[in-house]
Amino acid sequence: MLPETIMIHLFCSLPDLAKAFISLFVIMDPVGNIPIFLSLTEHMSVKERKRAFHLALVTGFTLLMCFAAVGNYILFLFGITIESFMIAGGILLMVIALRILILGWKREETVPSESIGVVPIACPLLVGPGAITTAIMYLQSSGVIVTVTAVILSFIVTWLVLKFIDPFSRFLGRTGSLVIARVMALIIAAIAVELIIKGIAGIFK
Repeated sequence: MLPETIMIHLFCSLPDLAKAFISLFVIMDPVGNIPIFLSLTEHMSVKERKRAFHLALVTGFTLLMCFAAVGNYILFLFGITIESFMIAGGILLMVIALRILILGWKREETVPSESIGVVPIACPLLVGPGAITTAIMYLQSSGVIVTVTAVILSFIVTWLVLKFIDPFSRFLGRTGSLVIARVMALIIAAIAVELIIKGIAGIFK
């Protein structure tokens, strides 16, 4: 049970929490990445696939929580302003979105089975530069409680997607999954534009 003060803070910050959760979930894009996950684990048994997904969730969650909790100190350590980070992150997100829209995903054949859960599923597919940038941005603008809660909610939904990935895949089909991936890429591009505009506005302000 969360302390009463945290619950009150979350209730008062529901719009920010909803925006942070949606942004993180869209950038992580577990639904759009279903074809990629299946392709990377197609040679595995059911037990091995579950182990790989479990490792991916634990690794990705730990990595993103670290940035959600101490992102401020990381910026301070390197002397980076949030505006500069937002512009750089926005440009990086735009590159990722364009890559998904134009090129899609090319499987790396050299990745060993035992490490697929960590690389590339956990990082960079689930927790890449875009998710890290978004976590640090919301840490600056909305605070630790909102950011950490958004990370937790994002990974709860991602866990559900991975748990039921086979029914999801059968329901969507290859075409449906590819369409969702492209739509998510458009949303990521829109988020990237917003980050760049806010960063530039913050610098001139």
